[in-house]
Amino acid sequence: MNGHHSAIPHFHSLIASRRALCFHFAGLSSKHFFRLLPCFVAALLILSATSLVRAADAPEPGELFRSGKYEECVGAATLAFKSSAYIESNPLWKLRAELELGRYADAAVTFEAALKSFPRSIEIRWWGREVCRYTNQLPRVAQLNEQIGTLIQQTPGYYSDAPNRIIVGRFLLSEGLDPKKILDGAYNIIKRQQPNYVPAYLASGELALDKQDYALAAESYEKAAKLDPKETEAQFGLALAYAPSDASKADAALKAVLARNPNHIGALLMTVDSLVDSERYEDADTVLEHIAVINPHQPRAAAYRAIIAHLQNQPDRERTHRDFGLKHWTTNPEVDHLIGKKLSQKYRFAEGAEHQRAALLLDPKFLPAKMQLAQDLLRLGREAEGWKLAEEVNQADGYNVVAHNLVTLQESVNKFRTLESDGIVARMDAREAEIYGHRVLDLLKRAKQKLCAKYDVELKSPIIVEMFPKQEDFAIRTFGLPGGAGFLGVCFGTVITANSPASQGGHPTCWESTLWHEFCHVVTLQKTHNRMPRWLSEGISVYEERQADPTWGQTVNPLFRKMLLGDELTPVAELSGAFLRPASAQHLQFAYFESSLVVEFLIEKHGIDVLKKILQDLGNGITINESLVRHTGSLEELNAEFIGFARVQAEAMAPNADWTVPELPTRADPSQLSAWLTKHPKNYAALQRLARQLVAEKKWDAANDTLKAMLTLYPGDEGGDGLYPLMARVAKELNDPAAERAAWEALAQLSDDNLEMIARMTELTSQAGEWELAKKYTERWLAVNPLQPVPHRLAAAAAEKLNDDALAVDSYRALLLLDPIDAAELHLQMAKTLQRTGALSEAKRHALLAVEEAPRFRAAHRQLLDIIAATEQATPANPPPPPLPTEIEP
Repeated sequence: MNGHHSAIPHFHSLIASRRALCFHFAGLSSKHFFRLLPCFVAALLILSATSLVRAADAPEPGELFRSGKYEECVGAATLAFKSSAYIESNPLWKLRAELELGRYADAAVTFEAALKSFPRSIEIRWWGREVCRYTNQLPRVAQLNEQIGTLIQQTPGYYSDAPNRIIVGRFLLSEGLDPKKILDGAYNIIKRQQPNYVPAYLASGELALDKQDYALAAESYEKAAKLDPKETEAQFGLALAYAPSDASKADAALKAVLARNPNHIGALLMTVDSLVDSERYEDADTVLEHIAVINPHQPRAAAYRAIIAHLQNQPDRERTHRDFGLKHWTTNPEVDHLIGKKLSQKYRFAEGAEHQRAALLLDPKFLPAKMQLAQDLLRLGREAEGWKLAEEVNQADGYNVVAHNLVTLQESVNKFRTLESDGIVARMDAREAEIYGHRVLDLLKRAKQKLCAKYDVELKSPIIVEMFPKQEDFAIRTFGLPGGAGFLGVCFGTVITANSPASQGGHPTCWESTLWHEFCHVVTLQKTHNRMPRWLSEGISVYEERQADPTWGQTVNPLFRKMLLGDELTPVAELSGAFLRPASAQHLQFAYFESSLVVEFLIEKHGIDVLKKILQDLGNGITINESLVRHTGSLEELNAEFIGFARVQAEAMAPNADWTVPELPTRADPSQLSAWLTKHPKNYAALQRLARQLVAEKKWDAANDTLKAMLTLYPGDEGGDGLYPLMARVAKELNDPAAERAAWEALAQLSDDNLEMIARMTELTSQAGEWELAKKYTERWLAVNPLQPVPHRLAAAAAEKLNDDALAVDSYRALLLLDPIDAAELHLQMAKTLQRTGALSEAKRHALLAVEEAPRFRAAHRQLLDIIAATEQATPANPPPPPLPTEIEP
């Protein structure tokens, strides 16, 4: 978390209006100092000097609670309270167990009895707030808050032990105090004085999670789990901390929680969340039934039931479950917040935003709802309100990472250049917009025209496309947090965010294919009103990439072939789950590819009209499985037929090649490889290893023979360091320009972003005077990286030969923006080209700039004079004065 300058914290006054405790740093101005009552200065001295007494071992009720035996915990705590009325933890365990069981009225009775027995307890009051919320005693919550503040103010030394300091810290956080000061001034002091005290690490992790500092949370919970491997809250905290970044660790922690406590409601709800994301609604219902046995009134469980009902187009059930979730705490903002958040995760941002507004009506100070609403509005293109809400959250909570990131990002976005045409609004870095912004607009307009016509969609609102030169900015705009390194672009429906070529370092991908893919999402999401499963949305977009350009999208490769023929295929009805927690980056890519194969299968077998009917059904609220059954038959038959289709595709790829992994030493030399290949002559991996070693040893003829054998087996090898780059190199070394060009041309039919191939083909076609082809390859180069000067320079050369003045102007303009060393010459060429087009004023400006760059540049002087002469010639002479009237009007 971002922190301020460190200093020794001091407790200070209670603000009279809110009775909120404040930390205060040394060094405040006298004006501020005297405005605060220094009644807690002594308190800090007491807290810092007092030796923290380690809590006694947890009593039996605590063990029962932590293992999920809540009924038994109530009984044991009741007996323990009767026999040991002086132990405060006994009624607390009973109260907490009753809350877990949803027995809110019983918990209220327990709370009153406990408070009577322990009138000075702040921990009982802390938990009593929860009891009062679930019994709709909201004014009592404010009273308890005030009592906690008063008690700490009056007798701070009484609450100087470790358990109470943690309650004090949580209370201060709830009152909006600086989290870092609480971490340093309370929790970390406990850790220093009692380094094995587990609750201090749990509290630190809880604080970090609340502020979305997942790394700090994981560190705290790891320490707690190490100190007490049986502590379920440590494992649950780890599951939450690792969920955004490491699915395997999160799953392991979640399993550990449920092994220790199968009734842990938080862990069960986290399981439900994952099942909902995977569209496994029946399985989610099963877990929710288990939760209902534990606590039939659990509000978050009711929220998940409402979410599932919404996704299954059951509005009456949705309202019933939402209302049930608010039955015991009628102003609980978390119910609507959770419903809205999950709907937004399903790309239903409008519905999600409405639930966040409902949450804020119940509690205007509930910042999670305000933050989520800000993000929803930004994704809906309603930016003025979205940015304003993000700023409000940042002002209210300076440690909200998402709000801070968005507010910081807004400063960069405000500097973007906006380009508009045909309902497309493109926002880009100003320099990049000048260089290739028109190409972005042209590509998007082509996508709009073709895809809208194909899917019978009319876009009724502008489509906003933002391209970020920094990957971190893209991630923050898209996800709220840094990360998402594997994403090239994201579509929210009417808003697309994408990485620009500048953000991709030395290995950029084809930005044109990315934008085509994302615009296809615009079309399908608009057609379905954002009601489509992820697998279908991604599948159509990848499929349409391949339709637009054979080199775009994904095709069968050796890895995908192995996965298709193995047991890696996901059933169609479960495909969305394959995107959530893939075993590896390769499995995620395979999920995209498999989804596109399903779409291809549906179109080949049933036709594009059936696919459009399915999309229409989704827009009308029919679930994907229902629609598939309506139009294609049973899901079992569909899945079986698709598996057969997919395997045919796999087997059609290099059918004569042997794809087994060769049993060879890692450092086998060419002689060993050759000997092994005599018995396995079609093993592609072994042939590839041999070819690479022969090239490394410069045995060109032998390498050529091996590469020819590879070519007969797998002509579709598009690897950047595979068949065709090796063939091209060998041909060049053997002085066979025709073979070299043939190799690069073959790769050009397969790859859209191999810059080595594109650059070489541009060079070869330019040398051969094949200017139309040279122009085509410069266009392909610019579709990958328009921020390099070389393709623009080659495009300008082709344009001059082809008399393509428009391309020449674009190329010279781009070159002038790319810090050229020959700016004067470029201005001169721009002046000549503009003069040919008749843009004499602009031509004159560039001629003057050429002279300014190089005052003795005679060619520029001559060009300037020529332009001036042409301008004078084009300007008509002064017209003669009008003739005098023959008659004077009266």
